[in-house]
Amino acid sequence: MEEKLAKSRFKRVCVFCGSSTGKRDCYRDAAIELGQELVSRRLDLVYGGGSIGLMGLISQAVHGGGGHVLGIIPRTLMSKELTGETVGEVKPVANMHQRKAEMARNSDCFIALPGGYGTLEELLEVITWAQLGIHDKPLWMMASSSHLSAIFSFLHQTPKN
Repeated sequence: MEEKLAKSRFKRVCVFCGSSTGKRDCYRDAAIELGQELVSRRLDLVYGGGSIGLMGLISQAVHGGGGHVLGIIPRTLMSKELTGETVGEVKPVANMHQRKAEMARNSDCFIALPGGYGTLEELLEVITWAQLGIHDKPLWMMASSSHLSAIFSFLHQTPKN
């Protein structure tokens, strides 16, 4: 395992996810399990900086397991998405566009967990950047519910049309 980790080109994983936990336990479980998996593989977490919802759960799982956490959050969202104690390093930025740019700049790959419109927008932006040749970083999407099937279908069919 040590040899495999040393050869990995991934050191920092950007995770897009919701500032809400959603209504299904599987979303919360997925965020915690992914955080634990990042720690077990010695991968740093780069995320949207919030301490609430799925963002809070994954950051707590990584930080609690001894992993490095970098949260990037627009100043306008700090009072809304940062409640209580923050974990890891928090980098305030001017706006949502800068948040996405910094998250991309500071990561080697992307994982999208369930989320709302913000998560979808982050996901579509990095897909667009890849299509435009701005980055060539891999992206994984976690399909933990049927509501994502329409999005997967759209993303799969769009390049063909």
